[in-house]
Amino acid sequence: MRISRLIGLAIVGAGCLVAAGQAHAISRYDPTRMSCGAIQDRVAREGAVILRYTSKRNPNLPIYDRYVLNNRFCPAGQVRERAYVPSADASSCPVYKCVQPEFERRGRIWRFGH
Repeated sequence: MRISRLIGLAIVGAGCLVAAGQAHAISRYDPTRMSCGAIQDRVAREGAVILRYTSKRNPNLPIYDRYVLNNRFCPAGQVRERAYVPSADASSCPVYKCVQPEFERRGRIWRFGH
């Protein structure tokens, strides 16, 4: 009885590890090698992707961020905000990324989480 219980716990634990590994897998793309439509299609299909490209001002500086389909793919306390990345056919392709929300109160902007 004790061995079967240990085996059951091991199977459940292994299942949790597999599920956690799949939840954290995210594809990485170079947007400058894709059309704007292809970038938007990948984000729509996968929900979240990492886009990595080289800065136009400093070619030695890689720029990357996580871009998402909607708020469901943002961490708790963050919201999606429009962003733009370069693509093969456009200098600024509209996508969304997660950011901390800003709130304006009495003329001052309060940024939460920083």
